[in-house]
Amino acid sequence: MENIYLFMIIALAILAVADLVVGVSNDAVNFLNSAIGSKAISFKTIMIVASIGVAVGAIFSSGMMEVARKGIFNPHEFMFNEIMIIFMAVMITDILLLDFFNTVGMPTSTTVSIVFELLGASVAMALIKIGQDGGGLTDVINYINTTKATEIIFGILLSVVVAFTIGALVQYVARVLLSFNFEKKASWVGAVFGGIALTSITYFIFMKGLKGTAYAKETYEIINGETISHFLETNVLFIVSASLVFWSILSFLFITVIKTNIYKLIILVGTFALALAFAGNDLVNFIGVPIAGWQSYVAWANSGVSAELFSMGFLADKVATPTYLLVAAGLIMVITLWFSSKAKDVVKTSLDLSSQEDTKERFQPNFLSRGFVRFAMLSSQMSSYILPESWQAKIEKQFEKPIIPLKKDKTYEMPAFDLVRAAVNLMVAAVLISIATSMKLPLSTTYVTFMVAMGTSLADRAWGAESAVYRVAGVLNVIGGWFFTAVIAFSAAALVAYLLNLNLSLMFPILLLAAFGLILRNYIAHNKKTKEVKAEDSLTRAESSSVQGVIHESADNIANVVKRTNRIYSNAIVGLARQDLSLLKKSKKQVVKLANEVDDLRDNIFYFIKNLDESSVGASNFYINVLGYLQDMTQSLEYISKVSYKHIHNNHKKLKFSQIKELKEVDDRFELFFNNTQKAFDSRSFEEIGVILTRKKEIISLVSDKIQKQVERTRTEESSPKNTTLYFSILLETKDLLTATMNLLEEYHNSHDSSVKPATISEDSE
Repeated sequence: MENIYLFMIIALAILAVADLVVGVSNDAVNFLNSAIGSKAISFKTIMIVASIGVAVGAIFSSGMMEVARKGIFNPHEFMFNEIMIIFMAVMITDILLLDFFNTVGMPTSTTVSIVFELLGASVAMALIKIGQDGGGLTDVINYINTTKATEIIFGILLSVVVAFTIGALVQYVARVLLSFNFEKKASWVGAVFGGIALTSITYFIFMKGLKGTAYAKETYEIINGETISHFLETNVLFIVSASLVFWSILSFLFITVIKTNIYKLIILVGTFALALAFAGNDLVNFIGVPIAGWQSYVAWANSGVSAELFSMGFLADKVATPTYLLVAAGLIMVITLWFSSKAKDVVKTSLDLSSQEDTKERFQPNFLSRGFVRFAMLSSQMSSYILPESWQAKIEKQFEKPIIPLKKDKTYEMPAFDLVRAAVNLMVAAVLISIATSMKLPLSTTYVTFMVAMGTSLADRAWGAESAVYRVAGVLNVIGGWFFTAVIAFSAAALVAYLLNLNLSLMFPILLLAAFGLILRNYIAHNKKTKEVKAEDSLTRAESSSVQGVIHESADNIANVVKRTNRIYSNAIVGLARQDLSLLKKSKKQVVKLANEVDDLRDNIFYFIKNLDESSVGASNFYINVLGYLQDMTQSLEYISKVSYKHIHNNHKKLKFSQIKELKEVDDRFELFFNNTQKAFDSRSFEEIGVILTRKKEIISLVSDKIQKQVERTRTEESSPKNTTLYFSILLETKDLLTATMNLLEEYHNSHDSSVKPATISEDSE
């Protein structure tokens, strides 16, 4: 039995590495969001700066490890065997929960997850002990640090509201004062802004980045024998005032003498600061519990006392964490930062919700988001009655965006937001976290950084009439996920602790294998999804300025659509013949994806036409017609896939052999037709389209013949109304699919002129 605890320590070490990976993947959004979104500096530079911040922060994080040992529960109330169950339950739950959020690409709080897992597992063990001792439910208070738990819940609610409100207010003031043409303002304006921002960020480095370290509690002669922690708390006004003067003067010199973009410098320093604080303070969320478990095991192994009798009271004392463990953890965090694809997904969610430009909206509006938007619009109308018109005109002018010439629709290459908003995001997050730290209020850095970004987006009018309901719905989804984190973390950790307590020797390996199995499954599914996206060429937007240019440019799109149409149609027919529900379901998913991509291209028509030259209007007519035929094709495919799936899903009678045989004949003929069409577009042999078009009557006659045969069967021998309806539906939609495809080919055949060289925007004009 004693060996089980050694195996548990090994398992905790493995779980610590896994937790570092999934934790960094989720928390990377906190410090990468502003720099990546603004494109202020190259991605490589951003990653190098963030990596240095993470590495330095990890080395200085020893002092924060006490949270896992005594922050949530009272260690002297538990024995070694009980504390090991708590720690194991926490780690198993944590990696599963964070991996789930990473897989769906949603930012969550590693601080809240670890705290509520510790709380859930501790409460479960406390209730088990109380049940064994015959105590009452009120005795749970003796085991749990209720004051800390209440503070954390209060901090969660407060941080969400305060961060959003302050972020919106500061961004609005900054934009009104600086406008979108901030780079044309006087040097002193940038210097003052730089002074305020850099003061906020550097004070944050001291308050949040260094105050939690072991060095902060040591005394130094240079500050009259005080500790750094005490000095920072008692000399706030002096430190802030001196920093403001220093950074303002330095910013002015940077702008005027060195000709540095002060906003880029702010973003660079801010990224380093948040990365430093993240590693320095949040590392406890990933390895605090395993280190506490290892220290507990060492103490118990040296005591010679049985696990059931060895009290864990020593965890309440200050125990230093070996530096080599912190260095190793920092190295794993840096590697994860560079190579995690899930981290990019989480960052993308945050950037899409705060983007100044049009993006593909991921979230669907709901009644709450619609209600919030209506309320905001009414509030805006009311404010227009209060403010004088002259003021309103001046404010509107400050929110006018400069026109940036781009090659056609290159808005997707634009930064998600400008340098001012990126700097405000970092500055406000730094100030709020610093204030909370100085007031000893527990705060989630994820909640603060995300809600500040959302508040600044609102104030900066990034949520326009066409995107507001989607963006607000996204924010509500993320916030809902946060509270879901707390509830699930508490419940799941409590359940795992209960199961481990039932039979530790049996449940420990089962739960551990289940956890790693689920993570491996998520990893394989995520990789498969990523490879499918890369393998399946997505439809691309047209950017050419002439009909011939669009013809050549969209040839890959048509070849792609035809290839996928062929596969989807064949899957529907084969799935129907075999009554293969999974194949029909796959067919439905594939056609939905194709239809969404065609819809995206149609949504792009506005920008395509807007950027055309006067002499190139013909290209827009051609492009609109092509997209119309593509949509007709996808609608026919959607209907065929839907009715086939519905028929089998409802367990209706199987199609007759003669019907299946006829459908297969049509499918084989269509496969030949689609393959020839795909080859013509792949090879740009548009002349061959004429040959394909000559066979139009032949294929239509084939489908019409099958329809006629079914009419005769229905009059004489058919006995199933459902089969008849399904068969006619598939053949009629097949006819429509063929007509739409032929129309598309005719459009290309009639518009293509091999003597004209395709005209596109030259690279020099970018």
